[in-house]
Amino acid sequence: MPTTLMLLPGLNCDAAVWTPQVTALKGQAHCLIPAWGLRDSLTAMAQQVLDEAPTERFAMAGHSMGGRVALEVMRLAPQRVERLALLDTGTHPLAAGEAGEKEKAGRMALLKIAQAQGMRVMAQEWAKGMVHPDRIGGPIFEQVLTMFDRGSAAQYAAQINALLNRLDAAPLLPGIACPTLVLTGRQDAWSGPAQHEAMAAAIPGAQLVIVENSGHMTTMEQPQAVSEALVAWLQG
Repeated sequence: MPTTLMLLPGLNCDAAVWTPQVTALKGQAHCLIPAWGLRDSLTAMAQQVLDEAPTERFAMAGHSMGGRVALEVMRLAPQRVERLALLDTGTHPLAAGEAGEKEKAGRMALLKIAQAQGMRVMAQEWAKGMVHPDRIGGPIFEQVLTMFDRGSAAQYAAQINALLNRLDAAPLLPGIACPTLVLTGRQDAWSGPAQHEAMAAAIPGAQLVIVENSGHMTTMEQPQAVSEALVAWLQG
């Protein structure tokens, strides 16, 4: 019986972000990818994962915002999770003071572009920092733009709200008892290796994988390396 594997997409991402992994894991895992709709909190998204998982226990991998949702699932119902994979993500809450205001202003500026000019125009700006510099303007970059274009400004606003109101997930890490993979791209400018090294060090027995020649969108930029890491994690 293949493992149920919940694959949680990040901000503005849909099932396309996991397509290579779903293909690579056929036969090993029954993959399900939630669509967040207009849910505007990480807790609501985590509840959706728990509601949509077809089996009592399941494996779970979250990318970017999806990793934060995965940690919220661990807070709500750790007993249901057999294995955990955290990809290109973080645990820190919105910073206090100027740093937090700067993040909020940056997100709101992008939202304004999305509302006025459309998601694709916004994504052309946003995605430059999300892929390896060599991939800007290339086929993977175009795939990211097309994926964002399928989303809506209303969905984007809801997810920004979820991220701006995120909790500090770091206190959860030492209590994680299931086999855990922590993975990021070597050139992930948003949530890089140092952040993931700290997360892996805080989770008992966690395995750390740094994917070479990749920015934030590891599952699309280096699909084979990510799929191989997930296969090893599922079999381990």
